[in-house]
Amino acid sequence: MFTKILYVIALISLILSFFKDKDRTKLALKKSLKSFENILPPIGVVILLIGFALTFLDAQTISRILGKDSGPKGMLIAGLIGSITLIPGFVAFPLAASLLRAGAGYGQIAIFISTLMMVGIATLPMEIKYFGKKMAVKRNVLFLLCAIVTSVLIGWLM
Repeated sequence: MFTKILYVIALISLILSFFKDKDRTKLALKKSLKSFENILPPIGVVILLIGFALTFLDAQTISRILGKDSGPKGMLIAGLIGSITLIPGFVAFPLAASLLRAGAGYGQIAIFISTLMMVGIATLPMEIKYFGKKMAVKRNVLFLLCAIVTSVLIGWLM
């Protein structure tokens, strides 16, 4: 229901914008379509990879590797995958929901999402270039520690 309300608000806003300034609204729509075209290929690949992974990994396998009973080993695996993977948040959260439905544990998913968003092994060279080695490593280590602490708490609470 909430999603439908947001769509209605967006549509009303678009109509109001169109009446206020047709040219700017058309330009904005063209830019948004171009952005969508640019983001669609990487998102499509990620969605396909997720689909294949969930097809080949049954609920028992996911539960064994990332389930609540997988303990520190499952958290380590989830943290490593999250640290080295580049997945945008709007893809990561539906993936996390799918993994939870397939038997993954809350703590494991928490560390996966946390490291995915905050720890960047793949982006470390760029961070070092702009922030310096000391700062980049400190930031990644600090956020890794935060991810571990929060995921342990979430796993314990859930």
